[in-house]
Amino acid sequence: MEPVTEKPRALVFWRLFALLYDAFPVIALWFVASLTFTLAYTFGGHHDAHQNIAPFSPLQWLLWGVCWTMAGLYAVLSWRRGGQTLGMRPWRLRVVGADGGRPSWRASWIRYAVGSLSLCAAGLGFWWAWVDRDRLTWHDRASGTRMIREAKR
Repeated sequence: MEPVTEKPRALVFWRLFALLYDAFPVIALWFVASLTFTLAYTFGGHHDAHQNIAPFSPLQWLLWGVCWTMAGLYAVLSWRRGGQTLGMRPWRLRVVGADGGRPSWRASWIRYAVGSLSLCAAGLGFWWAWVDRDRLTWHDRASGTRMIREAKR
C-alpha cells in the first residue's frame, strides 16, 4: 500500500448537505415530542386549549431537552448501526472510529454533543475543517471519529 501524499478533503459541503437531509426526519421526531407535550399539558388541565406552553418556562426547557435527546438518539443509533444517518446515504458519507470500525457509544455521544455546540456557534466547528491540518471538524477531533466519503460502486 503506497502512502497518501494528499491531505484528505474537508467534506464540509457534503456534511452540510447531509445535515439538510437529516433535518426532515429530526423535525418529524420533534413534531411527535411537541404534540405529546402539548396534549399532555392541555388535557392535564394546566391551561386554556387556545394557549401554548409558556416561552422559557421549565416545561419548554424540558421539551427542548427532549427534542435534543431525540435527535441525538436518531444520530447515535444510526452511526452505531451502520455508520450512516438517512441524510448521509445519498452522499456516501460514513462515520467510523479512529480504527476504521464502528464508533463506540461514548464516541458517538461526544460527536453529537460537540457537533451540536458547533452548530450553535454558527457552524464554526464544521468550517474549522478547512484550516485543520488533518481536515477534521471539532466533533471529529473531540470524539476520535472520522467521516469518510465512500467511492461510487
